[in-house]
Amino acid sequence: MALRIATRGSKLALTQAGMVAELLGGAELVEVSSDGEPGDKSRFVRAVENAVLDGRAEVGVHSAKDLPGEEVEGLEIAAVPPREDPTDAWIGAGGSLEDAPEGARVGTVSLRRRAQLLAARPDLRVLDLNGNVDTRLGKLAAGDYDAIILAAAGLRRLDREGEIGFRIPADRMVPAAGQGALAVQVRAADEETAAAVREIGDAAAFAELRAERTVFTRLDASCSTPIGVHARLHGDVLRLGAFVGLPDGGEWIRDELEAHGSDPEAAGQELAERLLGAGAAELLAHATKMANSDA
Repeated sequence: MALRIATRGSKLALTQAGMVAELLGGAELVEVSSDGEPGDKSRFVRAVENAVLDGRAEVGVHSAKDLPGEEVEGLEIAAVPPREDPTDAWIGAGGSLEDAPEGARVGTVSLRRRAQLLAARPDLRVLDLNGNVDTRLGKLAAGDYDAIILAAAGLRRLDREGEIGFRIPADRMVPAAGQGALAVQVRAADEETAAAVREIGDAAAFAELRAERTVFTRLDASCSTPIGVHARLHGDVLRLGAFVGLPDGGEWIRDELEAHGSDPEAAGQELAERLLGAGAAELLAHATKMANSDA
């Protein structure tokens, strides 16, 4: 019997679940609704996880950057397929951050992107931008913004890579933990499904995600926290960098380290402790107060 994959019903979610289904040699997609789930966009994650837990599906597919730091009891990430481009993409006026028009109206709802944009270019007007990829691109086309920022991976997966003006290098805008990666979840007790899913996994992508999620979890971050974490595994060398900042770009911390790739969690723990020693917890507490006061 073909496996069933729980997925949200958005175009991007269905595309990503379809990619996993193809890697598995075929699977049935089960669309789930987040209606009745409390909270912010994490309700979409919970809806998929609940479908796996209650047996409506054997597999759940998520954009890894949307997953909370703590795994849900009874579920595990069994595999991460080969990772897509993790960088952020600028769509609109300008060919680089340096030559973007002065005072440009830039759309993003991400505090991580806002913090790094304003740290680099305090003259920019960063405005909230919600909706799916098509909606956001439509608002740009309508002239509501001079530029918007989206994940390059999503645009590539939707065959809209041609919309990208330029990619922002990861050392200029540190991506969200897990950006560009897909996390494939199964029930922890379902070893048969887990074994099948592991066959489609990419060891380097999984190691990078584990390092990034360790930093993310140790800093008690959420999807709305202004923090970026990015790991790159080259051979046996894991390079791991992070950014923590205020939403107005007025203060930030950056750090990076190299470690052996055999223990990505240890590398993540080391970087997180260094960030905490540099004042990351206090900075994030201040960022939370700023975000709440603007809400």
